[in-house]
Amino acid sequence: MSSLSFEIVANDENGYARAGRMQLPHGLVETPVFMPVGTQATVKSLTPADLTDDIQASIILGNTYHLMLRPGADLVEKMGGLHKFMAWNRPILTDSGGFQVWSLGELRKIEAHGVRFRSHIDGREVFLGPKESMDIQRKLGSDIVMAFDECTPYPATFKEANDSMQLSMRWASECREHLPVNDTQALFGIVQGGMYPELRLESLKAISEIDFEGIAIGGLSVGEPKEEMMAMMDALAPHLPKEKPHYVMGVGTPDDLIEGIDRGIDMFDCVMPTRNARNGTLFTDDGKINIKNLKHAEDKRPIMESCNCYTCKNFSRAYLRHLYMAKEILSSRLNTLHNLHYYCDLMSRARNALVEGNWPEFRDNFLQRYRSEA
Repeated sequence: MSSLSFEIVANDENGYARAGRMQLPHGLVETPVFMPVGTQATVKSLTPADLTDDIQASIILGNTYHLMLRPGADLVEKMGGLHKFMAWNRPILTDSGGFQVWSLGELRKIEAHGVRFRSHIDGREVFLGPKESMDIQRKLGSDIVMAFDECTPYPATFKEANDSMQLSMRWASECREHLPVNDTQALFGIVQGGMYPELRLESLKAISEIDFEGIAIGGLSVGEPKEEMMAMMDALAPHLPKEKPHYVMGVGTPDDLIEGIDRGIDMFDCVMPTRNARNGTLFTDDGKINIKNLKHAEDKRPIMESCNCYTCKNFSRAYLRHLYMAKEILSSRLNTLHNLHYYCDLMSRARNALVEGNWPEFRDNFLQRYRSEA
């Protein structure tokens, strides 16, 4: 029996946007959903209480590559699994490590059954393939496991993208063999194919023929223009299996999320809200705010008047600028609290619009306002 059940509760009559409910071993996830990235068993600067109480995150992401290198999957398993290790009692999705290995570039060597590379921490040789990735994610105990794949670089020729995609499809089958359908962990397959619609559709067909619990779209937001990213989602949207959750990996800005929902995407993750927060960039409905700018030095307003996060309810832009300029630790924490609250709340507002039947109006109003950047 599968560990994941998914139902659609509302959808846009004239498009692909939908709201759903995904039940996992550690709880219910209402979609569309944004998953804060907790790379090394922590969302940087935040506690689990921050994530549940203020941000109201229902699921977070952990990173197989980083956790296998430090502290090691065996240790996490010995500590009772990732949930107990980091004191997080809601669902966790772990990525397979494929993207991080891809980003090593010349430090890796692709072989038939995986990738050989050197650890960025101590230089030791490591091998990671479908079997190893499934074993590690089993030890971590995440609710959703991602198939091990090769992220197609950008730009890539048709042949390069095809060869990469075919390799990922072989590895996808191996992942399912090593992690059959079970009642504790769901496995998502990943669509690849670069910026070639025909390869994307071929990959989706291959992934759909394997009994995965969910469908992910990988290899986007890797340096391509946004128009190409959206074109790939446009090509896939009519063909994504409606009964399964759809996850676009590593995307993106607030407007990317709204555009993704409009193309049938249910799940998102990205380091942008956390990384940008630490660099002084904050997100609002009116676009981005660079808190470093001198114009905020005497500004008594919160980041965003309508935001109910702890940061906006208590602190002025002037104070947040002061913390950032003084390089205070609290700067990263307060900025991250706001950005993640904003992202998760945006998904909640999108869901409400779908349930209430006014998605097109919500989408158009949001995109017009956000892109006008006051």
